Amino acid sequence: MHVLVLGSGVIGTTIAYYLARAGHKVTVVDRQPGPAMETSFANAGEVSPGYSAPWAGPGVPLKAIKWMLMHHSPLVIKPMLDPAMWRWGLATLRNCTESAYKINKSRMVRVAEYSRDCLKQLRAETGITYDERSQGTLQLFRTQKQLDGIGKDVAILKSFGVPFQVLDRAGYLEYEPALSLVKDKFIGALRLPGDETGDCYKFTQNLAKMAEALGVSFRFGTTIVGIDRDAQRITGVRTDAGTLSADHYVLALGSYSTQLLKPLGIDIPVYPVKGFSITVPITNAAMAPESTIMDETHKVAVTRLGDRIRVGGTAQLSGFDLRLDAGRRKTLEFVVGDLFPQGGDVSRAEFWTGLRPMTPDGTPIIGKTRYGNLTLSTGHGTLGWTMATGTGRVVADLVSGRTPEISLDDLGVARYA
Repeated sequence: MHVLVLGSGVIGTTIAYYLARAGHKVTVVDRQPGPAMETSFANAGEVSPGYSAPWAGPGVPLKAIKWMLMHHSPLVIKPMLDPAMWRWGLATLRNCTESAYKINKSRMVRVAEYSRDCLKQLRAETGITYDERSQGTLQLFRTQKQLDGIGKDVAILKSFGVPFQVLDRAGYLEYEPALSLVKDKFIGALRLPGDETGDCYKFTQNLAKMAEALGVSFRFGTTIVGIDRDAQRITGVRTDAGTLSADHYVLALGSYSTQLLKPLGIDIPVYPVKGFSITVPITNAAMAPESTIMDETHKVAVTRLGDRIRVGGTAQLSGFDLRLDAGRRKTLEFVVGDLFPQGGDVSRAEFWTGLRPMTPDGTPIIGKTRYGNLTLSTGHGTLGWTMATGTGRVVADLVSGRTPEISLDDLGVARYA
Protein backbone atom coordinates (compact mmCIF):
# COMPACT_ATOMS: atom_id res chain seq x y z
CA MET A 1 0.00 0.00 0.00
CA HIS A 2 1.19 3.52 -0.77
CA VAL A 3 0.81 5.82 2.26
CA LEU A 4 1.21 9.59 2.12
CA VAL A 5 2.26 11.11 5.47
CA LEU A 6 1.61 14.83 5.87
CA GLY A 7 4.23 16.31 8.19
CA SER A 8 7.86 15.46 8.99
CA GLY A 9 8.05 16.38 12.67
CA VAL A 10 8.92 13.71 15.19
CA ILE A 11 5.37 12.28 14.91
CA GLY A 12 5.21 12.16 11.11
CA THR A 13 8.76 10.83 10.70
CA THR A 14 8.26 8.10 13.30
CA ILE A 15 4.98 7.04 11.67
CA ALA A 16 6.75 6.87 8.30
CA TYR A 17 9.51 4.69 9.74
CA TYR A 18 7.11 2.17 11.26
CA LEU A 19 4.94 2.12 8.13
CA ALA A 20 8.01 1.31 6.04
CA ARG A 21 8.98 -1.45 8.47
CA ALA A 22 5.50 -2.87 8.00
CA GLY A 23 6.18 -3.14 4.27
CA HIS A 24 4.37 -0.08 2.91
CA LYS A 25 5.53 2.35 0.27
CA VAL A 26 5.72 5.70 2.10
CA THR A 27 6.00 9.30 0.98
CA VAL A 28 6.37 12.16 3.49
CA VAL A 29 5.46 15.74 2.52
CA ASP A 30 6.54 18.86 4.39
CA ARG A 31 7.06 22.55 3.60
CA GLN A 32 10.31 22.67 5.60
CA PRO A 33 13.74 21.84 4.10
CA GLY A 34 14.22 18.86 6.43
CA PRO A 35 12.67 16.83 9.25
CA ALA A 36 11.95 18.23 12.73
CA MET A 37 12.33 21.89 11.75
CA GLU A 38 9.34 23.25 13.68
CA THR A 39 7.90 22.12 17.05
CA SER A 40 10.32 19.16 17.25
CA PHE A 41 13.41 21.33 16.73
CA ALA A 42 14.33 22.56 20.22
CA ASN A 43 11.78 21.28 22.73
CA ALA A 44 12.59 20.61 26.37
CA GLY A 45 14.05 17.16 25.59
CA GLU A 46 11.90 15.21 28.04
CA VAL A 47 10.67 11.68 27.39
CA SER A 48 8.46 11.78 30.45
CA PRO A 49 5.64 9.22 30.71
CA GLY A 50 5.46 9.72 34.46
CA TYR A 51 5.03 13.47 34.08
CA SER A 52 2.29 13.12 31.44
CA ALA A 53 -0.69 15.09 32.68
CA PRO A 54 -3.30 17.41 31.18
CA TRP A 55 -2.98 21.12 31.80
CA ALA A 56 -6.69 21.21 32.64
CA GLY A 57 -7.34 20.09 36.20
CA PRO A 58 -9.04 21.02 39.47
CA GLY A 59 -7.91 24.42 40.67
CA VAL A 60 -6.19 25.34 37.42
CA PRO A 61 -8.41 28.38 36.61
CA LEU A 62 -7.42 30.02 39.90
CA LYS A 63 -3.78 29.00 39.42
CA ALA A 64 -3.84 30.49 35.92
CA ILE A 65 -4.83 33.88 37.32
CA LYS A 66 -1.97 33.71 39.83
CA TRP A 67 0.46 32.59 37.11
CA MET A 68 -0.39 35.55 34.90
CA LEU A 69 0.32 37.92 37.82
CA MET A 70 3.78 36.44 38.46
CA HIS A 71 6.87 38.36 37.36
CA HIS A 72 8.25 35.25 35.64
CA SER A 73 4.90 33.93 34.51
CA PRO A 74 4.46 30.41 33.12
CA LEU A 75 1.31 31.54 31.27
CA VAL A 76 0.80 34.50 28.93
CA ILE A 77 -2.42 35.23 27.07
CA LYS A 78 -2.38 37.79 24.27
CA PRO A 79 -6.02 38.91 23.86
CA MET A 80 -7.13 38.30 20.28
CA LEU A 81 -10.36 38.34 18.31
CA ASP A 82 -9.84 34.69 17.50
CA PRO A 83 -12.98 32.55 18.01
CA ALA A 84 -10.89 29.36 17.85
CA MET A 85 -8.79 30.47 20.82
CA TRP A 86 -11.83 31.28 22.95
CA ARG A 87 -13.59 28.03 22.03
CA TRP A 88 -10.47 26.11 22.93
CA GLY A 89 -10.14 27.99 26.19
CA LEU A 90 -13.73 27.33 27.21
CA ALA A 91 -13.40 23.65 26.34
CA THR A 92 -10.24 23.52 28.45
CA LEU A 93 -12.09 25.04 31.41
CA ARG A 94 -14.77 22.34 31.08
CA ASN A 95 -12.03 19.76 31.60
CA CYS A 96 -10.91 21.34 34.89
CA THR A 97 -12.79 18.83 37.04
CA GLU A 98 -11.55 15.95 39.18
CA SER A 99 -13.31 13.32 37.06
CA ALA A 100 -12.11 14.73 33.74
CA TYR A 101 -8.54 15.04 35.03
CA LYS A 102 -8.41 11.37 36.05
CA ILE A 103 -9.80 10.21 32.70
CA ASN A 104 -7.50 12.44 30.64
CA LYS A 105 -4.35 11.67 32.62
CA SER A 106 -5.02 7.94 32.43
CA ARG A 107 -5.32 8.20 28.63
CA MET A 108 -2.09 10.16 28.39
CA VAL A 109 -0.11 7.85 30.65
CA ARG A 110 -1.32 4.83 28.64
CA VAL A 111 0.09 6.25 25.39
CA ALA A 112 3.24 7.63 27.00
CA GLU A 113 4.18 4.45 28.88
CA TYR A 114 3.69 2.37 25.73
CA SER A 115 5.75 4.87 23.75
CA ARG A 116 8.62 4.75 26.23
CA ASP A 117 8.72 0.95 25.87
CA CYS A 118 8.69 1.29 22.07
CA LEU A 119 11.57 3.78 22.23
CA LYS A 120 13.66 1.37 24.30
CA GLN A 121 12.97 -1.39 21.80
CA LEU A 122 13.81 0.87 18.86
CA ARG A 123 17.07 1.89 20.49
CA ALA A 124 18.01 -1.74 21.10
CA GLU A 125 17.14 -2.77 17.53
CA THR A 126 18.76 0.11 15.64
CA GLY A 127 21.37 1.64 17.94
CA ILE A 128 19.94 5.11 17.24
CA THR A 129 21.64 7.87 19.24
CA TYR A 130 20.34 11.32 20.19
CA ASP A 131 22.18 12.49 23.36
CA GLU A 132 19.94 10.14 25.30
CA ARG A 133 20.04 9.71 29.07
CA SER A 134 17.92 7.39 31.22
CA GLN A 135 18.13 8.94 34.68
CA GLY A 136 14.57 10.01 35.36
CA THR A 137 12.72 13.30 35.92
CA LEU A 138 12.79 15.29 39.14
CA GLN A 139 9.77 17.50 39.82
CA LEU A 140 10.87 20.14 42.34
CA PHE A 141 8.52 21.83 44.82
CA ARG A 142 9.22 25.18 46.43
CA THR A 143 6.24 25.04 48.85
CA GLN A 144 4.62 22.46 51.10
CA LYS A 145 1.30 23.12 49.38
CA GLN A 146 2.77 22.00 46.04
CA LEU A 147 4.14 18.83 47.62
CA ASP A 148 0.85 18.07 49.38
CA GLY A 149 -1.02 18.46 46.08
CA ILE A 150 0.55 15.49 44.28
CA GLY A 151 -1.89 12.95 45.73
CA LYS A 152 -4.13 12.56 42.68
CA ASP A 153 -1.12 12.17 40.38
CA VAL A 154 0.46 9.58 42.65
CA ALA A 155 -2.81 7.60 42.71
CA ILE A 156 -2.88 7.43 38.90
CA LEU A 157 0.80 6.50 38.75
CA LYS A 158 0.12 3.65 41.18
CA SER A 159 -2.85 2.43 39.13
CA PHE A 160 -0.63 2.14 36.03
CA GLY A 161 2.32 0.67 37.90
CA VAL A 162 4.53 3.68 37.12
CA PRO A 163 7.50 3.80 39.54
CA PHE A 164 7.97 6.99 41.57
CA GLN A 165 9.71 8.34 44.66
CA VAL A 166 8.67 11.19 46.96
CA LEU A 167 11.91 12.74 48.21
CA ASP A 168 13.02 15.22 50.83
CA ARG A 169 16.00 17.54 50.33
CA ALA A 170 18.59 14.89 51.14
CA GLY A 171 16.82 12.48 48.81
CA TYR A 172 16.74 14.61 45.69
CA LEU A 173 20.36 15.74 46.17
CA GLU A 174 21.43 12.10 45.70
CA TYR A 175 20.24 12.31 42.10
CA GLU A 176 20.99 15.98 41.36
CA PRO A 177 24.03 16.96 43.45
CA ALA A 178 24.45 20.32 41.70
CA LEU A 179 21.25 21.47 43.44
CA SER A 180 23.20 21.54 46.73
CA LEU A 181 24.01 25.19 46.01
CA VAL A 182 20.30 26.11 46.07
CA LYS A 183 18.82 23.36 48.25
CA ASP A 184 17.12 25.79 50.64
CA LYS A 185 14.83 26.97 47.82
CA PHE A 186 13.06 23.60 47.57
CA ILE A 187 11.38 21.47 50.22
CA GLY A 188 11.03 18.21 48.30
CA ALA A 189 10.55 16.46 44.98
CA LEU A 190 8.72 13.76 43.07
CA ARG A 191 11.13 11.57 41.14
CA LEU A 192 10.04 9.51 38.15
CA PRO A 193 12.94 7.08 37.57
CA GLY A 194 11.48 5.58 34.40
CA ASP A 195 11.63 8.85 32.47
CA GLU A 196 14.33 9.62 29.92
CA THR A 197 15.79 12.60 28.08
CA GLY A 198 17.19 13.20 24.62
CA ASP A 199 17.48 15.60 21.70
CA CYS A 200 14.27 15.26 19.70
CA TYR A 201 15.79 16.98 16.67
CA LYS A 202 18.77 14.62 16.55
CA PHE A 203 16.47 11.63 17.01
CA THR A 204 14.17 12.67 14.16
CA GLN A 205 17.05 13.48 11.82
CA ASN A 206 18.65 10.08 12.44
CA LEU A 207 15.36 8.20 12.19
CA ALA A 208 14.58 9.94 8.89
CA LYS A 209 17.85 8.55 7.49
CA MET A 210 16.87 5.07 8.66
CA ALA A 211 13.44 5.52 7.10
CA GLU A 212 15.04 6.53 3.79
CA ALA A 213 17.16 3.37 3.95
CA LEU A 214 13.87 1.45 4.17
CA GLY A 215 12.58 3.19 1.03
CA VAL A 216 10.69 6.18 2.47
CA SER A 217 10.62 9.17 0.11
CA PHE A 218 10.73 12.64 1.69
CA ARG A 219 9.42 15.57 -0.35
CA PHE A 220 10.73 18.60 1.50
CA GLY A 221 10.07 22.20 0.50
CA THR A 222 6.57 21.23 -0.63
CA THR A 223 3.67 23.28 0.71
CA ILE A 224 0.34 21.52 1.22
CA VAL A 225 -2.53 23.63 -0.13
CA GLY A 226 -5.56 21.42 0.47
CA ILE A 227 -7.04 17.92 0.54
CA ASP A 228 -9.43 16.55 -2.13
CA ARG A 229 -12.09 13.95 -1.36
CA ASP A 230 -15.31 12.38 -2.49
CA ALA A 231 -18.10 11.27 -0.17
CA GLN A 232 -16.15 8.42 1.40
CA ARG A 233 -12.45 8.70 0.63
CA ILE A 234 -9.56 11.10 0.22
CA THR A 235 -8.61 11.34 -3.45
CA GLY A 236 -5.48 13.49 -3.31
CA VAL A 237 -3.46 16.20 -1.60
CA ARG A 238 -2.94 19.48 -3.44
CA THR A 239 0.53 21.02 -3.09
CA ASP A 240 2.46 23.83 -4.74
CA ALA A 241 4.22 21.09 -6.74
CA GLY A 242 0.99 19.46 -7.97
CA THR A 243 -1.51 16.94 -6.61
CA LEU A 244 -0.16 13.86 -4.82
CA SER A 245 -2.21 10.70 -4.48
CA ALA A 246 -1.88 7.50 -2.47
CA ASP A 247 -3.92 4.59 -1.14
CA HIS A 248 -3.95 5.93 2.43
CA TYR A 249 -3.24 9.30 4.05
CA VAL A 250 -1.93 10.11 7.53
CA LEU A 251 -2.22 13.69 8.75
CA ALA A 252 0.46 14.65 11.31
CA LEU A 253 0.78 18.41 10.90
CA GLY A 254 0.51 19.45 14.54
CA SER A 255 -1.08 22.85 15.01
CA TYR A 256 -1.61 23.21 11.26
CA SER A 257 -3.83 20.12 11.06
CA THR A 258 -7.00 22.01 11.98
CA GLN A 259 -7.16 24.32 8.97
CA LEU A 260 -6.69 21.44 6.49
CA LEU A 261 -9.39 19.32 8.10
CA LYS A 262 -12.16 21.94 8.30
CA PRO A 263 -13.01 21.83 4.57
CA LEU A 264 -13.43 18.06 4.98
CA GLY A 265 -16.08 18.56 7.65
CA ILE A 266 -13.73 17.41 10.41
CA ASP A 267 -13.50 19.92 13.27
CA ILE A 268 -10.76 19.14 15.78
CA PRO A 269 -10.14 21.32 18.88
CA VAL A 270 -6.39 21.64 18.38
CA TYR A 271 -4.94 25.07 19.09
CA PRO A 272 -1.30 26.29 19.02
CA VAL A 273 0.18 26.99 22.45
CA LYS A 274 3.47 28.79 21.98
CA GLY A 275 6.46 27.49 23.90
CA PHE A 276 10.02 28.79 24.21
CA SER A 277 13.44 27.34 24.93
CA ILE A 278 17.04 28.36 25.34
CA THR A 279 20.00 26.07 24.76
CA VAL A 280 22.95 26.84 27.02
CA PRO A 281 26.50 25.47 26.60
CA ILE A 282 27.71 23.67 29.74
CA THR A 283 30.77 25.29 31.32
CA ASN A 284 30.95 23.19 34.52
CA ALA A 285 29.65 19.65 34.13
CA ALA A 286 29.62 19.00 37.89
CA MET A 287 27.31 21.98 38.41
CA ALA A 288 24.90 21.10 35.58
CA PRO A 289 21.79 18.90 35.79
CA GLU A 290 22.22 15.14 35.50
CA SER A 291 18.89 14.63 33.74
CA THR A 292 15.63 16.64 33.74
CA ILE A 293 14.45 19.02 36.44
CA MET A 294 10.90 20.40 36.38
CA ASP A 295 10.45 23.60 38.40
CA GLU A 296 6.83 23.23 39.46
CA THR A 297 6.44 26.92 40.31
CA HIS A 298 7.48 28.25 36.92
CA LYS A 299 6.52 25.18 34.84
CA VAL A 300 9.96 25.17 33.24
CA ALA A 301 12.03 22.07 32.44
CA VAL A 302 15.83 22.09 32.64
CA THR A 303 17.40 19.17 30.78
CA ARG A 304 20.94 17.98 30.10
CA LEU A 305 21.53 17.14 26.43
CA GLY A 306 25.13 16.10 25.91
CA ASP A 307 27.28 19.20 26.46
CA ARG A 308 24.25 21.53 26.52
CA ILE A 309 21.49 22.51 28.91
CA ARG A 310 18.05 22.83 27.33
CA VAL A 311 15.62 25.06 29.23
CA GLY A 312 12.06 24.85 27.93
CA GLY A 313 8.68 26.04 29.04
CA THR A 314 6.13 28.85 29.39
CA ALA A 315 2.80 28.80 27.57
CA GLN A 316 1.63 31.68 25.42
CA LEU A 317 -1.73 31.91 23.68
CA SER A 318 -1.15 34.15 20.68
CA GLY A 319 -2.29 32.17 17.65
CA PHE A 320 0.31 31.29 15.04
CA ASP A 321 2.65 34.14 15.96
CA LEU A 322 6.27 32.89 15.88
CA ARG A 323 8.01 36.06 17.00
CA LEU A 324 10.57 35.64 19.79
CA ASP A 325 9.63 37.40 23.02
CA ALA A 326 12.39 38.86 25.19
CA GLY A 327 10.26 38.51 28.32
CA ARG A 328 9.96 34.76 27.86
CA ARG A 329 13.72 34.50 27.42
CA LYS A 330 14.26 36.31 30.73
CA THR A 331 12.02 33.77 32.48
CA LEU A 332 13.99 30.82 31.10
CA GLU A 333 17.30 32.48 31.97
CA PHE A 334 16.03 33.17 35.49
CA VAL A 335 15.04 29.55 36.11
CA VAL A 336 18.28 27.97 34.89
CA GLY A 337 20.27 30.58 36.82
CA ASP A 338 18.17 29.99 39.94
CA LEU A 339 18.72 26.21 39.82
CA PHE A 340 22.17 25.84 38.27
CA PRO A 341 23.99 29.17 38.65
CA GLN A 342 27.39 27.66 37.83
CA GLY A 343 26.31 25.12 35.20
CA GLY A 344 26.40 27.00 31.90
CA ASP A 345 27.04 30.25 30.07
CA VAL A 346 23.63 31.88 29.62
CA SER A 347 25.18 34.74 27.62
CA ARG A 348 25.79 32.26 24.78
CA ALA A 349 22.29 30.73 24.87
CA GLU A 350 20.34 30.09 21.66
CA PHE A 351 16.71 31.25 21.83
CA TRP A 352 13.85 29.40 20.06
CA THR A 353 10.07 29.20 19.90
CA GLY A 354 7.60 26.63 18.59
CA LEU A 355 3.86 25.92 18.52
CA ARG A 356 2.57 23.02 20.59
CA PRO A 357 -0.62 21.46 19.16
CA MET A 358 -2.83 21.30 22.25
CA THR A 359 -6.24 19.71 22.77
CA PRO A 360 -8.55 20.89 25.58
CA ASP A 361 -8.25 17.55 27.37
CA GLY A 362 -4.50 17.20 26.83
CA THR A 363 -4.92 13.87 25.03
CA PRO A 364 -3.71 13.47 21.43
CA ILE A 365 -6.06 12.66 18.58
CA ILE A 366 -5.02 9.31 17.12
CA GLY A 367 -7.27 7.20 14.94
CA LYS A 368 -9.56 6.81 11.97
CA THR A 369 -11.94 9.37 10.50
CA ARG A 370 -15.19 9.37 8.53
CA TYR A 371 -13.02 8.92 5.41
CA GLY A 372 -11.92 5.32 5.13
CA ASN A 373 -8.37 6.13 4.01
CA LEU A 374 -7.56 9.08 6.31
CA THR A 375 -5.93 8.59 9.73
CA LEU A 376 -5.21 11.40 12.17
CA SER A 377 -2.23 11.80 14.48
CA THR A 378 -2.13 15.25 16.01
CA GLY A 379 -2.77 17.21 19.21
CA HIS A 380 0.14 15.80 21.23
CA GLY A 381 0.75 19.16 22.89
CA THR A 382 3.95 19.23 24.96
CA LEU A 383 4.30 15.43 24.74
CA GLY A 384 4.99 14.78 21.05
CA TRP A 385 8.53 13.63 21.84
CA THR A 386 7.33 11.53 24.77
CA MET A 387 4.59 9.84 22.72
CA ALA A 388 6.28 9.66 19.30
CA THR A 389 7.41 6.04 19.01
CA GLY A 390 4.23 4.63 20.52
CA THR A 391 2.16 6.79 18.18
CA GLY A 392 4.20 5.61 15.21
CA ARG A 393 3.64 1.98 16.14
CA VAL A 394 -0.12 2.22 16.68
CA VAL A 395 -0.71 4.26 13.51
CA ALA A 396 1.28 1.75 11.47
CA ASP A 397 -0.83 -1.02 13.02
CA LEU A 398 -4.09 0.79 12.20
CA VAL A 399 -3.12 1.46 8.59
CA SER A 400 -1.93 -2.14 8.20
CA GLY A 401 -5.20 -3.57 9.54
CA ARG A 402 -3.60 -4.91 12.71
CA THR A 403 -4.97 -4.47 16.23
CA PRO A 404 -2.76 -2.00 18.14
CA GLU A 405 -1.19 -3.19 21.38
CA ILE A 406 -2.97 -0.45 23.37
CA SER A 407 -6.59 0.64 23.17
CA LEU A 408 -7.34 3.62 20.94
CA ASP A 409 -11.10 3.61 21.51
CA ASP A 410 -11.07 6.90 23.46
CA LEU A 411 -8.26 8.64 21.57
CA GLY A 412 -10.00 9.41 18.27
CA VAL A 413 -11.80 12.53 17.08
CA ALA A 414 -15.14 10.90 17.86
CA ARG A 415 -14.74 11.81 21.56
CA TYR A 416 -15.46 15.43 20.62
CA ALA A 417 -18.66 14.66 18.73
